[in-house]
Amino acid sequence: MTVVPLSSLKTGEEAIVTALQPPRGPQDHDLLLRLTEIGFLPGERLRVIARALPGGEPIAVRLGHATFALRRFEAALVGVQQEAPQPCTP
Repeated sequence: MTVVPLSSLKTGEEAIVTALQPPRGPQDHDLLLRLTEIGFLPGERLRVIARALPGGEPIAVRLGHATFALRRFEAALVGVQQEAPQPCTP
């Protein structure tokens, strides 16, 4: 499966964190540390639960039992692999 940025997921989509992007500058170091500290770690499952209007940000993300609001540029630093849709069972 393809790794995409968290910022590209639509509301309701689920994914697994694969990695955080390397820092592009000194300002990204603290942001990446914060994302790591709150749980955006490889292997963690998440779901996009909402996007604000207009513009689609912030993005509300459910990670474990917590919900976080990320700005688009923050979510773009989180690489994820989308989960395959689960079939409905009768």
